[in-house]
Amino acid sequence: MRHANPGHRLRAFAMLAALAVAACSQDEGAPNNDVDHEPRATAGDLDTIREAGVLRIATRNAPTTYYINRDGEPAGPEYRLGKAFAESLGVEPEFAVYDSVSRMLAAVAEGRADLAAGGLTETDARRERFGFGPAYQTVRQQVVCRAAKPRKPADLVGLDLAVIAGSSYEERLSALQEQHPELAWQSVADVGTEQLLERVWREEIDCTVADSNIVDINRRYYPELLVMFNLGAPQKLAWPMPAGADGLRAAAESWLASFRESDRLAAVWDRYYGFIAKFDYVDKKRLVERIDERYTRYDHLFERAADSHGVPHGLLAAQAYQESHWDPDAVSPTGVRGIMMLTRATARELGVENRLDPAQSIDGGARYLRNMKKRLDEEIAEPDRTYFALAAYNVGLMHLRDAQKLAARQGLDPHEWRDVRETLPLLSDKRYYTRLKYGYARGTEPVRYVRRIRDYRDVIIRKVE
Repeated sequence: MRHANPGHRLRAFAMLAALAVAACSQDEGAPNNDVDHEPRATAGDLDTIREAGVLRIATRNAPTTYYINRDGEPAGPEYRLGKAFAESLGVEPEFAVYDSVSRMLAAVAEGRADLAAGGLTETDARRERFGFGPAYQTVRQQVVCRAAKPRKPADLVGLDLAVIAGSSYEERLSALQEQHPELAWQSVADVGTEQLLERVWREEIDCTVADSNIVDINRRYYPELLVMFNLGAPQKLAWPMPAGADGLRAAAESWLASFRESDRLAAVWDRYYGFIAKFDYVDKKRLVERIDERYTRYDHLFERAADSHGVPHGLLAAQAYQESHWDPDAVSPTGVRGIMMLTRATARELGVENRLDPAQSIDGGARYLRNMKKRLDEEIAEPDRTYFALAAYNVGLMHLRDAQKLAARQGLDPHEWRDVRETLPLLSDKRYYTRLKYGYARGTEPVRYVRRIRDYRDVIIRKVE
């Protein structure tokens, strides 16, 4: 097997490993890695955990696991799940961030963690060393390339292929090597899958292997990445625990069943993955190009308006891209115009004299979004409050309130975005809109509008901040 050369083949790793990872939702940043735990012979013992009042969790920094958001708070799907499980035990979660899969697993094996919540698959080799909690997500291993075009495992022979050392990807490649003895790869330590995907995008290596959830997020930043084929059957993500931690495993199974039944698991996936639409290569490639071509002309205007009106800078820029692709002269057939595509009535209400002036348009759009947020029900919390405001910006506050009323009638929560986005499309269904106060509206549009802005925002943040 070919291993990573510490010389020129890894020349970019130190820099890439230090990059902060922009994440889903409104989050970005990198966590504090200072926390570590002392080895404990009773790691994973449920009684010890409850007596100590702390569940020690090993994780890693990535948008699909754990990170620190722009408010300095921990976030990420694995963080949310680990915190919820700890709360179910009546203890506090304590996360220790490791820089590789192998070190996360070592922390569990050495008794420095009660479990590892880091997007890890349950494999045959790992089952020999650890017990596993219940599966909470299904992923596929995918071969990802850019210039190279392998169509099947045999085509990987002779390519410059790199994967994370000690990963499930390496385990799968080792199994394939029995069928294809000439198959070789670099086994790379101390970096993440995200960094290898960037290396593929930079054409420093031909291909890598990554789980499908990681690929979904990172292809938005690097739209030229190509998923060539799936490598093996679907796999389950689960938490490795010390062997013999039967009480902890049983508690996790009971908790996850309740968490799933109450729909809270679906809420976690919606928060971190729900806005990722079917991948559109052309759309993402155009966005990346226009960040370079147009964004820098207006960045200072987005910052100024965001600071003045309490609207997140990246969100405002993403909304402007959705509205006009940052074209200050944009005009629609319905008469809305400018970089924020304001109607004449809205511009007049906001005191915008020239909708084609980028500074006036951006400031007006930020004020309008702020005003929408103020007019929403107090029960709507962030980040949903922002999504409701965006939907109102698009379809109008009255139609949004109709969708909320419809949600309440159907036993859904009118203050949860993931519920109201289910009823918004019904505003164009005659069976429903004829019985609503404000009648017909193209309700599918605000759902797409919010999803795209969330998607664009994360790409913009990753590229420019």
